[in-house]
Amino acid sequence: MPVLRNHPLASLTTFGLPSSANFFCPCTSLEQVKEALSLVRSEGLPLTVLGGGSNVLLTGDLDGLVLHNRLEGIEIVEENGKEVWVKVGAGVPWHALVVETLKRGWYGLENLSLIPGSVGASPMQNIGAYGIELEARFHALDAIEVHTGQPRSFSHSECEFGYRESIFKKELKGAYVITHVTFRLSRRPELRLDYGAIREELDRAGVHDPGPQDVSNAVIRIRKSKLPDPSEVGNAGSFFKNPVLDAEQFSALQSAHPDVPHYPAPSGTKVAAGWLIDRAGWKGHHRGTHGIHDRQALVLVHHGGASGADLLALAQDVQQDVASKFGVALEREVNVLPLG
Repeated sequence: MPVLRNHPLASLTTFGLPSSANFFCPCTSLEQVKEALSLVRSEGLPLTVLGGGSNVLLTGDLDGLVLHNRLEGIEIVEENGKEVWVKVGAGVPWHALVVETLKRGWYGLENLSLIPGSVGASPMQNIGAYGIELEARFHALDAIEVHTGQPRSFSHSECEFGYRESIFKKELKGAYVITHVTFRLSRRPELRLDYGAIREELDRAGVHDPGPQDVSNAVIRIRKSKLPDPSEVGNAGSFFKNPVLDAEQFSALQSAHPDVPHYPAPSGTKVAAGWLIDRAGWKGHHRGTHGIHDRQALVLVHHGGASGADLLALAQDVQQDVASKFGVALEREVNVLPLG
């Protein structure tokens, strides 16, 4: 197992911010993951697990060991005439998985096309877009407990999925390293076209009898039109969650702002964080080295030369201003490291 000292991390994250790892282990096999965790336990090292680096803001160097999860593999573990269960290595890039499933005629992930990051991070965040969340196609995951090295499988119910949430962001945060995720996909298309601008985009493309690949293509075009490419402009996608308000909070907000975009949610009403940030005047805000994207107010961008602390200060300024103007607390979707 390779162990690198003072390894730079900027190229491994989509923000591209300066940072380094005291110890760095790129793990391409299950055995290497186990060895890295054994080293963490024996030396008492803090652990950070890094996947695609698309949901993290690095504000400084990372002490301890950074485990870069590069586990590959896509295999069928069960199938019947209608469905297929596919086990995927945590290091597989998410969009590469979507492309492969469509190629093989396994459907259900097409609305999640072009989401950055890796498969291992997807259940932690319960990623979602255009009317579907990962949990709708999730079956189970395999993980290794950090403090014992023992393997464990988690069922759907054990992951305790919520809006951009799972048990791995709450009481089990940092307790496990996810190694594989199994998805339950369909052999028959089950299209979801009614969220966002999917139908409009299909009509614009002259597609009147769409299939899953058409939906994927439409989602890709929509995302490219709204979101900056991390290979061109440093960013981590949506930096803030859409807040879910209780009845009293939403009533007060809607009374003052009748045009606020909103959607039903299990625990209340979800409102568009991007609308709040835009209406507060932050869309396109520029601080030289960094700022807010000019087409999507949810996205913080790094133009080059900024620090993680600079981006975090901007995010906090946005949060404070939105709270002051609308009485709504915005929660970060991106993980800030080091903690504290």
